[in-house]
Amino acid sequence: MSVTETVSRNQATSQQKCLQVANQQTNPLAEFPEYLSYKCTASDGKELQLKLQCKRKADMDPKLLKWAFKLAERNVGPQYRACSLGWQPKIKQADLNKAWARYLVATDVATRKPAAYTMFRFDLDYGRSVLYCYELQVEAEFQRKGLGAFMMKALEQMARHFCMERVVLTVLKNNEDGMRFYRRLGYDVDEMSPDKEEDAAYEIMSKAMV
Repeated sequence: MSVTETVSRNQATSQQKCLQVANQQTNPLAEFPEYLSYKCTASDGKELQLKLQCKRKADMDPKLLKWAFKLAERNVGPQYRACSLGWQPKIKQADLNKAWARYLVATDVATRKPAAYTMFRFDLDYGRSVLYCYELQVEAEFQRKGLGAFMMKALEQMARHFCMERVVLTVLKNNEDGMRFYRRLGYDVDEMSPDKEEDAAYEIMSKAMV
């Protein structure tokens, strides 16, 4: 076996071990108390206190999953309808109910109403160990208050802790606000994103963690 093959095999084994450890965690955010709460200011000047919880899909209240679907429909449904993918509610509902899904949910402490969520998983993506962010949605009243960026930083903290190589996500090309948001956070078009010749409706973006 060549040195290159040995290194590649060792890297693959190391990635598998990291993924195994990450996926065994019931609450991968538990060790980072600084990401369990967030404060921001409402439009009327009042301070808002939010709590963040990390849950597996199996531990999600069905009502919370229904809310997540409705929020996604409000936030990005128009962009999906305006591109070649179209808005496909049954597929979106199925995606949100994947058995492997993990959720980071932000809840308004005062009203007990959910304010934002991100759906993610630890996975092997084209041979790379990654934290894949499938969805990040924030209720309109909590947008532009730093909450989305805070939740992405929480994902990045987990990714680094469990030695994931990158945080990867998908964003629609016609979602210009989303593209700008992720670029501000240091994300760029991933090498695995579809070529321009493919004329895909989305880009794959990523950020290195190691």
